[in-house]
Amino acid sequence: MNHHNDMHELPASASETATKRSTRRRFMMPLAFGAIAAALLVIGIVPRLHASTALTSQAAAQHALSVSVIKPHSAPAVQELLLPGSVMPYADASIYARTSGYLEHWYADIGARVKAGQTLAVIQTPELDAQLRQARADAATAQANFNYARVSAQRWQDMLKTQSVSQQDTDTKVSDMQAKLAMLQSAQANVQRLSELVSYEKVSAPFDGVVTARNVDVGALVTAGGSPGLAAMPGELFHVEQTDTLRVFVDVPQNDAPYVTPGTEVYLSVQQYPGRRFAAKVARSAGAIDPVSRTLHVEVDVDNRDSSLMPGAYAQVHLALQNASPALDLPVSALLFRPNGVTVAVVDSTGKTALKTVSVGRDFGTHVEVTTGLTATDRVIDNPGDAITPGEPVQIVSSAS
Repeated sequence: MNHHNDMHELPASASETATKRSTRRRFMMPLAFGAIAAALLVIGIVPRLHASTALTSQAAAQHALSVSVIKPHSAPAVQELLLPGSVMPYADASIYARTSGYLEHWYADIGARVKAGQTLAVIQTPELDAQLRQARADAATAQANFNYARVSAQRWQDMLKTQSVSQQDTDTKVSDMQAKLAMLQSAQANVQRLSELVSYEKVSAPFDGVVTARNVDVGALVTAGGSPGLAAMPGELFHVEQTDTLRVFVDVPQNDAPYVTPGTEVYLSVQQYPGRRFAAKVARSAGAIDPVSRTLHVEVDVDNRDSSLMPGAYAQVHLALQNASPALDLPVSALLFRPNGVTVAVVDSTGKTALKTVSVGRDFGTHVEVTTGLTATDRVIDNPGDAITPGEPVQIVSSAS
C-alpha cells in the first residue's frame, strides 16, 4: 500500500514544479520586456538630452556678445608736435637813399656777404656839398660876430664897475652878445644837418648779412625817402637779410600751448635734406592765444652759420612737448561718440557691459590720452558697436594690455 501511494505522489510533485516554473516565466517575461523598453527609452532620450543641453549652451553663447578687451596704459610723457613753418631771416632791411643825387658807384651785388657799416654804394650830391661849404662859411661868420660881441660885452661890464658907462649901455652889449651866440648855434646846427646829409652819400649796411636785392646801377637818379620798411618798393636801393640765425614762426594749437616753453626741445626738417635735423630752440612766444585762430604764436630760432637753410623756405618744425603727469592711453577705436560726450564701453566684474563718459586730452593720431573717467584696471572693449548698451552679457575672446 505504501509503495503504491508513493508511486502516486511522484507525479504530483512534478506537476507542482512545472506549475512554479510556469508562474516564474509569466513574471519574468514582463520584467524582461520592461527592461528592454527602459533600455530602448534610455538609448533614445539620453542623446536628446545631450543635444538639448548642447543647444542650450550654444544659444547662451550666441546670446553673449563676443568682445576684445584692452587695458589702458600710461600715455607717453613726450609728444612730438609737427607744425609747418616759414623760415625767415633774423633781421630784414630795405635800404633807401637818405639824400638825393646820382649813383656814383655800387660795391655789393646780390648774394654778397656784407658787414655792419660796410659801404654798399656812393651817391654824387654836388649841390649838397656846395650847401655844406656855404653853411660852414656862415658858421665862421657867426663865430667871428659872436667873438667880437663877447669881447665888447666884457669891456662894458668892466667899465660899469668904475661907473664909466651906464647900466643900459652895458645891458645892450650883453644882449647883443647873446643874440650873436644864438646865431652862431643856428649856423653850427645847419652845418651839422648838412654834414649828416653828406654822410648819407655813402649807403652802408645796417648789420652783418647777405644782399638779396640790388635795384640800382651806376648813373641812376636816386631820391631821398621812399617807403621805409616795405621791401621791393620804388626807391629801394638794396635789400639786406641777416641769415646767420633764422627765425621760424609757428602757431601752436591752444591744447598744446601750455607745454611749449623756452626749454622745449625742437628741431627742423626740410625736403631738400632728407633725414637731416636742424637744431633749433624756442626763443619766445606771444604769451597770449590768438582769439581768431585759437593758437599761440611761437618763434623758433635756428643756427644757420653754414647757410644750409634759405630765408623764405618751407620747413617742418618738430616740437617735443613734455607732460609731467601723463594720463591713460587708449586707441581711437575704443571711443564712442554719444550725445553726452565721448564714451568707452568696459566689462564689469559680472561679465556685463558698462558705459563710462571720459575726457580726452592729447591726440596722438591713432591713440588719445584719456584724462578723466577711466582707471588703469578697467577692461575696455575695443571696437564696440554703436548700438552697445549697459548690462549686456559679453564673452571675452581676446585680451591685450
